[in-house]
Amino acid sequence: MDYTYEELSQKNVKQLREIAEGVEHEAVQGYKTMHQEQLVEALCDAFGIEARPERKVLGINKGEIKARIKKLKTERDKALEEHDHKQLKLVRRKIQGLKRKIRRATV
Repeated sequence: MDYTYEELSQKNVKQLREIAEGVEHEAVQGYKTMHQEQLVEALCDAFGIEARPERKVLGINKGEIKARIKKLKTERDKALEEHDHKQLKLVRRKIQGLKRKIRRATV
């Protein structure tokens, strides 16, 4: 029984319970009362599968963007001290845009 996290997470509760029925592992004890998310985690534990796949950022330089965010945060703090609301708004929007860029590139 070679399953991946993606395969298990796509199955419904009935299918997961059928799989858990044939597995003898302490993580799967009480599988009849578990919900789908709990079953997936228990089966991953029983099969030795990494429960959450690692996410990767593709197509951009994440370190460079994070450095820009850090610089913008210092500008934001300066604008807060000076009570410059226009500058504060601009800097916050730039930070938010860069964070969105990282999230969009995450696979």
